[in-house]
Amino acid sequence: MTSNKNIFRISYPIFLTLIAQNVINVTDTAFLGRVSEVALGASALAGVLYIAIYMLGFGFSMGAQILIGRRNGEGEDRKSGVIFNNALLFNLLFAAVIFLCAQPLMHPLMKLLVQSESVYSEAISYLDWRIFGLFFSFPNAVFRAFFVGITQTRILSVSALITAITNVLFDYLLIFGHAGLPEMGIAGAGLASVIAEAATFGYLFLYAFFRLDRKRYGLFVFKGIVNWEITRSILDLSVFIMIQYFMSIATWFLFFIFIEHLGERPLAATNIGRSLYILLMMPGSALSSTCNTLVSNLIGAGRQAEVLPFMHHMLKLVLLLALPIALFTFSCPELFARVYTDDPALIAACIPVLRVVSVAMLFCAAGHILFSALTGSGNTRTAFLVEVLTLSIYMAYVYYTAIVLRASASIIWFSEFIYWGIIGVLAYAYMKSGKWQQKQL
Repeated sequence: MTSNKNIFRISYPIFLTLIAQNVINVTDTAFLGRVSEVALGASALAGVLYIAIYMLGFGFSMGAQILIGRRNGEGEDRKSGVIFNNALLFNLLFAAVIFLCAQPLMHPLMKLLVQSESVYSEAISYLDWRIFGLFFSFPNAVFRAFFVGITQTRILSVSALITAITNVLFDYLLIFGHAGLPEMGIAGAGLASVIAEAATFGYLFLYAFFRLDRKRYGLFVFKGIVNWEITRSILDLSVFIMIQYFMSIATWFLFFIFIEHLGERPLAATNIGRSLYILLMMPGSALSSTCNTLVSNLIGAGRQAEVLPFMHHMLKLVLLLALPIALFTFSCPELFARVYTDDPALIAACIPVLRVVSVAMLFCAAGHILFSALTGSGNTRTAFLVEVLTLSIYMAYVYYTAIVLRASASIIWFSEFIYWGIIGVLAYAYMKSGKWQQKQL
């Protein structure tokens, strides 16, 4: 189960899925960098706000993934399917509730937080379309959780290609107005992302319905709307993950708000830095997701003694993969900046940020693995407390450097060292303590 071959068998489709998800971010950023600095900065604020909302649905799916992985390790295929069915229905209903609540709140929230009127206007143009994506991204997260939980992740490779190709195509058509379609600018980027998520949902649903052994897992067999007993068992695990993920991205949203107060150029440079950072995080994110589900499977199979050695092995593996990438991006930041803009002044502003991001990625990779081992053990309450403590220190640093000192964007980005350093140390200490072995699911 924990051999390198099996780790990469599970990881590489997740990695491709992350590539597809981040193609949306990269292509939006690259295309909008050719529209204007304002559109580039606004897409950062609007995009991070959408991701913060999305993390509520994704967090719920992670609770389902932990339970599915545990039942899979126990050989209870039918129970895995029942968990999937209820998680799918719940996330669809959850998306509808959030959508209805977001409609009257998005505009006044952005108006309150954003100083630049032009950045506000562009951000709202993006969000007014992007928010419809919740109806597809929330169920997509549950499909992903199911395939990762049962360690059949190959399907995610194809879904990744569908997401990527669809988004690139419609970004090109809708942002610039090609093939007879209207030139929508930043609003076109929002609509293109929704279309890409809808296409991915269609593929995942059709594959699960026609290609999987539905009888074996009991897929799409619904008794009533939602089985609240099963849903409560998922929420018991996921509620802390949901809040934790939302808080994590919400603080990143505040990070961008603070930088927006420094001006439109620092915000644009930070968005380019964020885009590269997310790309650099993908190998670590894929391996951390694999670490999460295999830790859950190991515990489900009664192999608790193997958890810590496996965590150490994953830590070495992720650092081995991340180091050469970090060295390359640190040495050639201008090469990556030119993907997003051809403005010499903006490129110069990006270079210090990109260098900080390159090194921070190593801390991120290690911290991600350690924290995923903690959440995979099912101790989501402890993970939540670790997250809250870490975010408090992180936000204190960001506020002080951005608002009090009005430091450069690259200095503010050093907050990533603080965040991942603290969260990694605390997660490692908890796993070493052995207290996670007392948790029963």
